[in-house]
Amino acid sequence: MLTRIKKRIQSMLRKEAEIANEIGLTPNHLSIIGLLSGLFSGLLYWLAGVNRFNPAMSRVYLLAATIMLLISGFMDALDGALARIYGKASAKGGFLDSLIDRYVDSAVYIGIILGGLCDLLWGLLALIGSLLTSYVRARSEAEGVPMETIGLFERAERIIVIMVASLLNVFGMDIIRWGILLLAIATNLTVLQRTIFFFRKGSK
Repeated sequence: MLTRIKKRIQSMLRKEAEIANEIGLTPNHLSIIGLLSGLFSGLLYWLAGVNRFNPAMSRVYLLAATIMLLISGFMDALDGALARIYGKASAKGGFLDSLIDRYVDSAVYIGIILGGLCDLLWGLLALIGSLLTSYVRARSEAEGVPMETIGLFERAERIIVIMVASLLNVFGMDIIRWGILLLAIATNLTVLQRTIFFFRKGSK
């Protein structure tokens, strides 16, 4: 649902894209920065979890994890804006961007799970649902059935849920586990929704 908003945000990032281009950054450079930020975010979530019996330290790690995830998401939007504005979009770049998104998603979920910030079962279901949501779209579009904007929870919605839940935890509310529970249900419903859409629109 928020994919349309992401495209609008990319159109608003012209100035930032110009600055990135002037200092010699390419979309792939931004993608790598986004990857490193996302992986670091996952590590910080894990540290927040293992330090959860020290609430003050745990909150510091949670806040840092949220900031790193925000930077990763910003880089994901900016690399698209840079590629579009300066005609640097390519199949290889798109492939790399999609691959990096999966690594970032996995790192964040694994950090939350291993840190004990959510129930193991719901964390695994959320991870599986998130990865399959992206897989179903890729597989569908390989068969010629566009899947962008189809589904309750695309990547942007998932990131927002995690960031909002994390910030609420920073302010003393134990919300992350409930955010992961929501994602475990919503992502797998999205997989089902996209599967039904494909069988209705796809060729035999």
